[in-house]
Amino acid sequence: MSVIKIALSRVSPKQVFMGSALLVNGGNYLYNLLLGRLLGPEAFADAALLVTLLLVLSFVGMTFQLATTKFAVLFSNEKWTAFKNTLYRYALVFGVVTGFTVFIFSKKLQILFNTQNHYMFMVFAIAMPLYFVMSVNRGRFQGRHEFGKLAATYQTEMWGRLLVTFGLLLLLPVETGILIAIGIAVSFVFGLFPSNFKGVQVFSKHKLSSVDLRQVWIFIGLTAGYELTQIIINNSDILLVKHYFDDKDAGLYASLALIGRVVYFVAWMFVMLLMPTVIQKQKDGEATAPVLFKYVLFIGTLSTLIVFACYLMPNLIITLMFGDAYLSIAHLLWKYALATSLFAVSNIFAYYFLSLNRYAPVILSGILGLLQVVLIMVFHDSLVHVVHVQIIAMVVLLVAQLLFFIIKNESNKNNTKKSELLGENIL
Repeated sequence: MSVIKIALSRVSPKQVFMGSALLVNGGNYLYNLLLGRLLGPEAFADAALLVTLLLVLSFVGMTFQLATTKFAVLFSNEKWTAFKNTLYRYALVFGVVTGFTVFIFSKKLQILFNTQNHYMFMVFAIAMPLYFVMSVNRGRFQGRHEFGKLAATYQTEMWGRLLVTFGLLLLLPVETGILIAIGIAVSFVFGLFPSNFKGVQVFSKHKLSSVDLRQVWIFIGLTAGYELTQIIINNSDILLVKHYFDDKDAGLYASLALIGRVVYFVAWMFVMLLMPTVIQKQKDGEATAPVLFKYVLFIGTLSTLIVFACYLMPNLIITLMFGDAYLSIAHLLWKYALATSLFAVSNIFAYYFLSLNRYAPVILSGILGLLQVVLIMVFHDSLVHVVHVQIIAMVVLLVAQLLFFIIKNESNKNNTKKSELLGENIL
């Protein structure tokens, strides 16, 4: 017993979070894989659409989470209390308005995405406010470096969704899309734990100063812009395939996307650690580039290994994860993994710049995200074309991010040299 205690004492909160994140990603993968095997390609198309909408929701929620993370580092005492109450208010109001909009237009969404019913969108909409409140909770834990609690919220959400969804599918003879939507909605309730709302007053009289509020709104606006590009780049392909192709092809493509995106979900784990670290180092006047290099090296190495594995044994991977019914898509697996890997690495650069209040990469990502959508809308004769245009868009995005980093780094070096020379002349 003492050996276990000693071992646990040597594990840092960051290591706990990383281990937990791997387990959460594994659980989410298991959730999708079981759905794919249980439902088959045609029925899996609707399930994959709901999972994609969940990913879209998570990107929007990240705006609130990252804003809370940043100012949890920068603000303290009364200023932090006022900010915290403000973010909870924003999240709740935004969640209610967004959920109401989705609820009202549920029938139009059914027509747009060719789903079996519109009730699944209604169920999803009702639970949306909970997700944004949960996102603020996570930002509090992330910014305060309470990675154990942050890990716990992801664990409760993942296990809640997994157990509730498959419990409903096995027990109730109801349309699968509705049951999956209920499982997702209930998981948001689980994701609120552990949370302490003591002292939170959504409509508190304590307000941020106009200067601080302006700073908050600028960051929220730019982060929302970047998360919008994330939504476009990471999810537009599945939504457009669901629109342009039949259910079988859409289901096949959804399985391809799920396997190919494994590197992106692992990259997300490093982003959660990168942002508060970079913000804190900038605040303390320390070098931030080494943090970027470390995480780019991790993701780059992992990406290379995954792409090679998908190239060397695509049939084996597809068969093990989804079954023989999905084998016709195996030849595209390594290409999709390559596109996702390029996006994951460029994403590390983008969040690094966002942490440092440098927003040009947000604009670059937005332009390339729209380019990807346009390319897919023009070139969608086959799933092969859909994958190829994504590789092109992601290569251009990564090159643009690298060029921005090099130019900015050289500019900083030149400014430093000028400052040193000026100091020598004064002396």
